[in-house]
Amino acid sequence: MPNEEVKMPQFPEPIWKQGMDIPGYSELLEDIEVDVAIVGGGITGITTGYLLTKEGLKVAIIEAGELLNGTTGHTTAKVTAQHGLIYDELIQNLGKEQARLYYEASTEAIQFIKETIKEHGIECDFSEEDAYIFTNSDEYIPKLKTEEQAYKELGINGELVEQLPIDYSVKAALVMRSQAQFHPIKYLKPLIEYIQQSGGLIFEHTTATDVDYAEYPIVITRGGPKVKCKYVCACSHFPFYDGLGFYPTRMYAERSYLIAVKTEKDPPPGMYINAEQPTRSFRRMNYQGENVLLVGGENHKTGQGIPTIQHYEAIEEYAQTTFGIKDFLFRWSAQDLTTLDKVPYIGRITSNHDRILVATGFRKWGMTNSTVSALLIRDIIREKENRFEKLFSPSRFNADPSVKEFISTNFDVAKHLVEGKLEYPLRDIEDLEKDEGSVVNVNGKRAGAYRDSEGKIYVVDTTCTHLGCEVEWNSGDRTWDCPCHGSRFSIAGDVIEGPAETSLEKIDLE
Repeated sequence: MPNEEVKMPQFPEPIWKQGMDIPGYSELLEDIEVDVAIVGGGITGITTGYLLTKEGLKVAIIEAGELLNGTTGHTTAKVTAQHGLIYDELIQNLGKEQARLYYEASTEAIQFIKETIKEHGIECDFSEEDAYIFTNSDEYIPKLKTEEQAYKELGINGELVEQLPIDYSVKAALVMRSQAQFHPIKYLKPLIEYIQQSGGLIFEHTTATDVDYAEYPIVITRGGPKVKCKYVCACSHFPFYDGLGFYPTRMYAERSYLIAVKTEKDPPPGMYINAEQPTRSFRRMNYQGENVLLVGGENHKTGQGIPTIQHYEAIEEYAQTTFGIKDFLFRWSAQDLTTLDKVPYIGRITSNHDRILVATGFRKWGMTNSTVSALLIRDIIREKENRFEKLFSPSRFNADPSVKEFISTNFDVAKHLVEGKLEYPLRDIEDLEKDEGSVVNVNGKRAGAYRDSEGKIYVVDTTCTHLGCEVEWNSGDRTWDCPCHGSRFSIAGDVIEGPAETSLEKIDLE
């Protein structure tokens, strides 16, 4: 693909935030005391803050970056219980009752969102849509039939169909009826306003670094100020505090890619994702009063695989071949964490820390699972019985498949740790073109360099500050990504995503 195709338009901030009047907040400058400190300003943190505020508790939301940025701002905004071919797998691994609870938790989350929209009169482009898993592979037709049987056993409203309700040829498809999609920022903005009007506090550009746990937890922030509270909710993408829960060993990070395009044909209603690999998904959305098409897929472990720009190119080629691209609008990528058994970790961070709660590992279904998390966390704090607590407990360990996945995940980490240390870079900084990054040789040592469009060079030590793996260049998003636990850093070495908390060391060539 020619070079001009590589430099596709990319918004510097979440596409959903374009033109939205989201209030800004100052950083935390002095010690405060609240009932609940919520670390993370995405949909999980905001929804949790909203629910606890309605319970009469004073909350503080602490966000390292900007409110509603990151994954929430870049989401495809599907609200659905159809999370891929998951229900037969859950039945086999966890049993029918737990699989049914997983479905019911997602369904209740969808209903809560609908009721909240109605209660506050929120205009957020909410629409009910059927969700389809389709295949053009003979190998996956039996898998769809097995999943359909799981639907029947669990009472899920769906069935196998021979074709999609649109002009798109498939060999088989499994539909789940009455799912939904919406504009997440428009939905969350009134919840933020409710928190603020009810006395809740929100602090941007405030990084929580640790918890001092005595009788009650105290959140320590970078720069000094502390938040004294009765409960801490770690609602950041990766838990900012581990509490000896060993979360880096119990999850792995994956990246996926999306583009938004105007198509020659009108974008179809419904939500669609294929069953086989490579992943391809598409659905329409309203953008500036016009229906456009979102096309996504190309999942891979963070920091691993082919040059990341090629994932964008593959999706663009699929969109062009399948729908015809009239105008290319923008692209973005997302990062998701997957647990050992594919069920999120929601609840007490460990059995020894009953006042520190965590919500993480949503896989690729953050809109639904974040709401599940908020509802469950509210009930735990208010000491209300919740039938989903055992299913999502972070302290659980299901022997099958957790043992197998634990070994596989951590063997992969060890492999990349060793390989990174043995790699000897052959490129020199002088070889870099403008807007190009690479692992390079600096005085006989491995380093990372990027030359921007103006010719300025940024050089960093490639050793991840989390556990010492060697980061790799992400040519699609211009970042340094760790193949071990998914930490990501900017061209200047600043932390973009955890679990790393410290920036990469900058190298001064002079």
